[in-house]
Amino acid sequence: MSQALYRKYRSKSLADIVGQRHITDILERAIKAGRISHAYLLTGPRGVGKTSVARILAHQINDLPYSDDETHLDIIEIDAASNNSVEDIRDLRERVQLAPVSAKKKVYIIDEVHMLSKSAFNALLKTLEEPPEHIVFILATTNVEKLPATIVSRTQRYGFRAIAQADAVSHLRHIADTEKIKISDDALQLIAARGDGSFRDSISLLDQLSSLTDAKSGITVELIEASLGLAPTTLISQILEAVTTHDVAKIASLLDDAITQGIAAETLAGQLTHQLRKEIVTTPQLVPLLDSLLDVAKSSHPDIKLLTVLAGAAADQKQPKTVALAAPILEVSATIEELTKKATHKKPNEIKDDKISAVSSNDSPAKSDDSVVSRVIPQPKNSKSSLSEDQTKEITEATEFVWSDLVEYTRKEYLALYSVLSKCTPELLGTDLTLYTGNAFYKKKLDDAKYSTHLYESLKACGSYQLTVHTVATPPPPKSSQAAAVAAIMGGGEEVSVSDTPTKSV
Repeated sequence: MSQALYRKYRSKSLADIVGQRHITDILERAIKAGRISHAYLLTGPRGVGKTSVARILAHQINDLPYSDDETHLDIIEIDAASNNSVEDIRDLRERVQLAPVSAKKKVYIIDEVHMLSKSAFNALLKTLEEPPEHIVFILATTNVEKLPATIVSRTQRYGFRAIAQADAVSHLRHIADTEKIKISDDALQLIAARGDGSFRDSISLLDQLSSLTDAKSGITVELIEASLGLAPTTLISQILEAVTTHDVAKIASLLDDAITQGIAAETLAGQLTHQLRKEIVTTPQLVPLLDSLLDVAKSSHPDIKLLTVLAGAAADQKQPKTVALAAPILEVSATIEELTKKATHKKPNEIKDDKISAVSSNDSPAKSDDSVVSRVIPQPKNSKSSLSEDQTKEITEATEFVWSDLVEYTRKEYLALYSVLSKCTPELLGTDLTLYTGNAFYKKKLDDAKYSTHLYESLKACGSYQLTVHTVATPPPPKSSQAAAVAAIMGGGEEVSVSDTPTKSV
């Protein structure tokens, strides 16, 4: 009977472990120096070498050669998933009192230790803290957060990392060449990606695919996609292109084709998520889509949910008509002369100063309403405007941003974001929204990926699609030139309002 590849190529020494040098180097030095702990805790994702390291460590502590096919009386493996009762642990406490049969130490490897019951943990606690001199415990788990802190504190903890894709590809290539499996580099990359940081899963997938192909054709990307029910990479690219070009009809057509080919909506959403994650730096406008795709698998109708998510993202990419009106004006707002070229009326005296604020190097910005922040269009000193009142009104309405609406929306939808945003002071210049947070703590909060995503979703919900947010960890600068000068002399400061009403004396 043939042996599974992941068992055949299991590491036989600490030096053979791939991608965990930060752990194996420490353990090797400790063993050479004779510094053996009474309890080790190995944590990390599945398939990264925790069990292999536990077995190798148990053998090296006892100076025994390690072979996956051999067992030793003084190295006992316990599966906590099926031996998790308090009676099982009480039985273990009695057996640890017995001396080793032939080895220097009796080693107990407890795999998936987080599966023990609360009473079982309590029964293990005292023995784990003060075991007999001849006992070593090696605990392994994928869910360290489920372990009581009292257990963790009595062990030497080693955190395993997910395997880097480059390391996985290199190891898979070594196995494929040794087993004479023909496979392309792109196919290896896809297998490593599907393994999601797990060596065992990646090697098992390679083993599975090797039996589905012949030596002539080898393993290709197309074979992997067909075998695993994945969407072709071209389809993923076409869907994302349809989103960015607002083509809802094409999105619906592509999804219908995918379902006809037997591609599950959950799988398609996962592939889109993976692709967007790689492209997030170049397509930051699709961050809300990335967040929404995570909800597809939770839906009772994932196919309909995926369609609504993608169609909604495509619609959100479109700029509202009011923005389309304002955009040409904002592009040429450097000088007021260029604005006058677009005007059809020639009555500059009809422009209202409270609609568009003209800012020069010597003038203070106009005051705005507490709840509305108007975009400031720069204007050279001594220049004149020739926009009509109707045009000015259209421009102002197109560029108004209601701060109170944004704050109220976050209060209802994202309470944590609201608690920070409500303490900020906004300033809008063109399409740049500057938030003065008042201190570095609130700035760090708003710059966090989670808060930033929720902020942009809130802006979108309030109709401000085109704004770019900047955060400043200080109070807003004083509007008064005299206050600014005083603040500069005093090393900073914040402008406050003082009531004209005299206070009553007591």
